[in-house]
Amino acid sequence: MLTIFTTAKPFRGHIAVIQRNAIKSWTLLHPEIQIILFGDDEGGAEIAGELGIHHEPHVEKTQFGAMRLDYMFHKAQELARHNLCCYVNCDIILLEDFLSALQRTAGAYPKFLMVGRRWDVDIVAPLDFAAANWQSELREHVRDRAKQRTPDWIDYFAFSRGVYDGELPALAIGRVFWDNWLVWKVIHDKIPVIDVSQAVRAVHQNHDYKHHPQATKGVWDGEEQRQNFKLIGGHGHLRTIAHAPILLTPSGFAPNRWHRVNYWGRRVKRSSIEAYTKLQSYVLHPLLDLTRPLRKTLGLRKRSL
Repeated sequence: MLTIFTTAKPFRGHIAVIQRNAIKSWTLLHPEIQIILFGDDEGGAEIAGELGIHHEPHVEKTQFGAMRLDYMFHKAQELARHNLCCYVNCDIILLEDFLSALQRTAGAYPKFLMVGRRWDVDIVAPLDFAAANWQSELREHVRDRAKQRTPDWIDYFAFSRGVYDGELPALAIGRVFWDNWLVWKVIHDKIPVIDVSQAVRAVHQNHDYKHHPQATKGVWDGEEQRQNFKLIGGHGHLRTIAHAPILLTPSGFAPNRWHRVNYWGRRVKRSSIEAYTKLQSYVLHPLLDLTRPLRKTLGLRKRSL
């Protein structure tokens, strides 16, 4: 069937609630599901014992303490009992539509990567998984109150075992760029990438970033982000869900006719930003410095204008 692997933050407070919600939802996908929880963070062993999943306390880390992608993806495939594997962020609730999409994708493509956009919603309490209608109630809650994220946010990677064989960079999971690189690699290797956003409602439970010493800034603009960028080799090795060449629609698989447009649009936008930055650095700022004495003499100050 399927091997899901993940890593969690310490099981404390609200984060503990949403991570337990996520993992519990995975256990209910299928009786033969295998779940591997990596890391020795607080509460991991206890939740693994409670939910009957495999706990793998050892994982190689970066010099800054983040879990390393290369170790986790290789070890997960080594431990996997199944040919289908999936890394999922530990705040994502998966419903039966995920498994249905995965089975359809695996039936159509012998080697593949399946990704999709998430839906952000506030969940502050444990879900009642004993209720027969918990999925339908959650779908209704998401429909009424959730926001779908853009294709840049990638929270699950379902793939046939072997897609991520070979040497992988020691990227920090949970920071920036590692997820975009995972999509780029499969596209670069000419393996089908399928966007199932129209078929799967992956539920992301909103949370803060108190787990990082520098909070949000540390996650999105810290040293690990810069190290990840260096390891992947720059912007040319980044892709998003929008670059997936294949879509799973309500009527079946279809080519994503916009994936090349999305690629070139992203490049043009990035080049424009870089060009404007260089214009500021090499033209505008030197010009302002050169004309500052004259502007001061003439009284041309920003506040006076």
